[in-house]
Amino acid sequence: MHHHDHDDHHDNHLTPIEARVKALETILTEKGLIDPAAIDAIVDTYETKIGPRNGAAVVARAWADPAFAGWLAGDATAAIASLGYTGRQGEHMRAVFNTPETHNLVVCTLCSCYPWSVLGLPPVWYKAPAYRSRAVIDPRGVLAEFGVALPEERKIRVWDSTAELRYLVVPERPAGTEGMDEAALAALVTRDSMIGTGLALSPEARP
Repeated sequence: MHHHDHDDHHDNHLTPIEARVKALETILTEKGLIDPAAIDAIVDTYETKIGPRNGAAVVARAWADPAFAGWLAGDATAAIASLGYTGRQGEHMRAVFNTPETHNLVVCTLCSCYPWSVLGLPPVWYKAPAYRSRAVIDPRGVLAEFGVALPEERKIRVWDSTAELRYLVVPERPAGTEGMDEAALAALVTRDSMIGTGLALSPEARP
């Protein structure tokens, strides 16, 4: 553990994920196992191109198309696959929908299960024991730390992902998005909103 802390300190100008990728890249390159350019392409693909953008497209389609939303609720694995996004391990997906009454939060208490094909690279905190244990015990407090203050009467459901079943949170569609096309809607869907540690962006907050 101490060694890991030292690495983080040494690479303190990098984000934790950058530091980890860099360390991994160095080891694999030294062993002659990879071409750094190839790794860069893979990381870029998962972090920006595939990753959260796939999930955002799924959410946008559900917002725009009630029939698709129904399919997603009933058989998320098939509905997501119909858009061309499937997991490498063939994991099953389940979509849980946020409503005015209920907010959903995803955690993986025993492992770091994460549907890369629809959410990209997992955030570092997702694997942290503190997040995993506290999200179950005090989800409201954890959400507040992420800047998500929910009304007291809104129920929070915590879903525990496993290697066999991974969850996708469908955030509530923001107000003021009537008439927006799916591409514009997808731009409002953040990775954190699909884990439940964030909300979809309002049109005004769009990047």
